[in-house]
Amino acid sequence: MSGQIADKENYLFDVMQEMLKLWPGNRLVNVVCHGHSVPAGYFTTPLIDALNAYPHLLFVALKERFAHAALNVIVTAIGGENSETGAARFETDVLCHKPDVVTIDYSLNDRDLGLARAAQSWRKMIEGALAKNIKVILLTPTHDIMTLRWGDPKWATELPKHAEQVRQLAFEYGIGLADSDAAFQKYIDNGGEVTDLLSHVNHPNKLGHQLVVRELLRWFPAQ
Repeated sequence: MSGQIADKENYLFDVMQEMLKLWPGNRLVNVVCHGHSVPAGYFTTPLIDALNAYPHLLFVALKERFAHAALNVIVTAIGGENSETGAARFETDVLCHKPDVVTIDYSLNDRDLGLARAAQSWRKMIEGALAKNIKVILLTPTHDIMTLRWGDPKWATELPKHAEQVRQLAFEYGIGLADSDAAFQKYIDNGGEVTDLLSHVNHPNKLGHQLVVRELLRWFPAQ
């Protein structure tokens, strides 16, 4: 175990070197975005606007930054899913793509699981990827304006605890962290409204997804 979050300048160095190679000496680089409805592209349910969700926006941004890269950004996210279900299909649905990088984003839906069960599932995915020398970037949750769900106010108050747990997992394993929660909070602290970033009570709009992409792009510095 590492005891520190990976270095943004160097964590994906080998991946980016592959993305800089020219044909015919290049190879296909796969980034897999795994998670729930947010990476799946759900906006105002049941609308799925995948072209304005962060996996596609990340693909566009990476192609602008690495114009010669043979690159796929593959989405294995399912709306409504939590990390237990995501972990159960991680090998068959994620590792089958032989990814170079995997992003994991489940905290919005993990509140029903609780912190301990969520941590166990995240660890299973992290360790499954690292065992195959795959780079991992964890995402803290985007925001949620829902204050009650089934009469339980903890549906809102538990989210910061899950965000902090994701940060701790990134620290423990020495892997990447895209801190969507902090990016949303910074926008609010600078005078914005959380509703500026949402298309639904807990689904980002394009601006919200763009904030997530900014965090992810920090791991792919321009060469």
